[in-house]
Amino acid sequence: MIKVGIIGSTGYAGEELVRLLLQHKDAEIVWYGSRSYVDEKYASIFKNVCEIVPDVCKSDDLETLSKEADVIFTATPQGYLAGVLNDNILANAKVIDLSADYRIKDVSIYEEWYKIEHKTPQYIKDAVYGLCEINRDKITKDTRLVANPGCYTTTSILTLYPLVKEGLIDPNSIIVDAKSGTTGAGRGSKVANLYCEVNENIKAYGVLTHRHTPEIEEQLGYACDSDIKIIFTPHLVPMNRGILVTAYANLKNDVDYDTVKAAYDKYYKDEQFVRVLDKDVCPETRYVQGSNYVDVNFKLDKRTNRVVAMGALDNVVKGAAGQAVQNMNIMFGLPENEGLNQIPMCF
Repeated sequence: MIKVGIIGSTGYAGEELVRLLLQHKDAEIVWYGSRSYVDEKYASIFKNVCEIVPDVCKSDDLETLSKEADVIFTATPQGYLAGVLNDNILANAKVIDLSADYRIKDVSIYEEWYKIEHKTPQYIKDAVYGLCEINRDKITKDTRLVANPGCYTTTSILTLYPLVKEGLIDPNSIIVDAKSGTTGAGRGSKVANLYCEVNENIKAYGVLTHRHTPEIEEQLGYACDSDIKIIFTPHLVPMNRGILVTAYANLKNDVDYDTVKAAYDKYYKDEQFVRVLDKDVCPETRYVQGSNYVDVNFKLDKRTNRVVAMGALDNVVKGAAGQAVQNMNIMFGLPENEGLNQIPMCF
């Protein structure tokens, strides 16, 4: 049985980790970490686990936790893990970080976009970017630190990866239009996320400055072996869960549907959690809600010689907690889908 500790267990991603791991036959949660609710019953904060979780919340003491757990999930704000991680922690336990602290390999780019100093850049080179469908071979039993990808980035990269990898598009022409439910902003109190601010409204934010931009650029750059620049515009929509990406790019050649479909099938036909939809079927967030699935598809515009690529996922499952559990399964040699076979809720 894998002993699991969760730092940030009372946030949205942390609570989703709890929900998934409670259904995992090979995992036992031994530490519900929360800076805000120390000594309070976890089930009093999230009443969906009433009479299921008797534990109380503990502190965010990673040093002590690392001696009690085999793996630690850190569902924490940017800069937290980078400020406390050390050799002792990594010697004692594996760490799967849901923040951006170790996703971007160039620390100067991280500091430029996140506006904070990185306290432990020495661990960046060893961190594995945990986008399972693309980096599975780099995630092993010897991996000590996984940088779990972000929700926008997971959707964007998986939606565009076959097109970039196969050289079907000009990667510098990519424009990503993305929409997210409000859980993507976290559980903290912010005026911009209040009900009256979000309900009956849709708005762009972080225009040309959103911090997931360099992460998408870096990973798609690896796919085409060059530095690329994209335009990424996120929008907040009045729903709880979900990411929908609609991406546009110039085709390099005059390709037909079957050629592009073959590229998607090449990378995803054996992937349980990436579903390439039938021709002309557009992904919808409702059909992935509550699951670890990503739905992707594309349409070709012969008039402009562009492709419209689309993807949808649940931002707190495949975009956060579900992908983290998927990474844990690979690291411990378990079936990759263990604890993740929930069927989407649909409504």
